[in-house]
Amino acid sequence: MRIRIDAVELPGLTCPPKDPSGAAYRNVHVAVQRRDRPAELLDPQPGDAASATWTLECTAVVPSAGGADVKGPYIQGRPGNRFIYLSWGAVDEEGSFAMFRRAKLMLDAVPAHELEAAVSGGLLVARLGLTDACDEPLCARVVPPRVTWTAEPRD
Repeated sequence: MRIRIDAVELPGLTCPPKDPSGAAYRNVHVAVQRRDRPAELLDPQPGDAASATWTLECTAVVPSAGGADVKGPYIQGRPGNRFIYLSWGAVDEEGSFAMFRRAKLMLDAVPAHELEAAVSGGLLVARLGLTDACDEPLCARVVPPRVTWTAEPRD
């Protein structure tokens, strides 16, 4: 099975700092973070893009007490609490990505019937906007209705 993340409403290339006395984050990008390798990012996209899409391979979907346990190189967390990190970072002139916040796309919030259909059909799609209520990069735990999960036929 694959997971595709379709994102819209990106927040732009600047973000205010957490500390009001600090400098704003500039040249903001977002990417999917690899499990156990926070510096390894899948396809960083600029924060002012019209949209962003990432496709992740899953290595297994196995039955578990909570329904199904999804595994793969970009799947984070423990069984029953799996998620995908969308990492936000400022990219400097040399291309280095300095992460300043993350969003967790919670896989335990995927409706069971959609996950079952995705396992059969081969593709689970997450659709979400990446700008929060303060017009900043979306962060923290992301669950429906903030994200919509659907099964679709694999390309």
